[in-house]
Amino acid sequence: MSERLSAGDPAPDFTLPDADGKPVSLADYRGRKVIVYFYPAASTPGCTKQACDFRDNLAELGDAGIDVVGISPDKPAKLAKFREAEGLTFPLLSDPDKEVLTAWGAFGEKQMYGRTVTGVIRSTFLVDAEGRIEEALYNVRATGHVAKLRRDLKV
Repeated sequence: MSERLSAGDPAPDFTLPDADGKPVSLADYRGRKVIVYFYPAASTPGCTKQACDFRDNLAELGDAGIDVVGISPDKPAKLAKFREAEGLTFPLLSDPDKEVLTAWGAFGEKQMYGRTVTGVIRSTFLVDAEGRIEEALYNVRATGHVAKLRRDLKV
């Protein structure tokens, strides 16, 4: 089980390939707030709903100075298909070795259909302009999550 992050912790740095294979780093977002969210698998019903919610709220988040980055264990080619199919306009990053997922506490044991399994823990983080965790949310719901986040952030 990986350690969970809390508000005030430094956000673990990463550089991962996006859907086009280009490297994207957390450091690229210094000076702006960024939502980093982790999801189990591209093109599944819950993950599609969550990604589309972020897509549909991207303008308001952007106006508030907040960028969005999604990370999953999917390979870049699958992320590219997902991006095209759903018209996603924010970076989707590939972490097939689950090193970043683990560093952020987003991979480990979770409850699924009453059983304990090991996998991606649907998680969302708000990282401030200096690279510190402002909010750490684990086991979030795919549906309604972005609306709740906007309410909490007053966006």
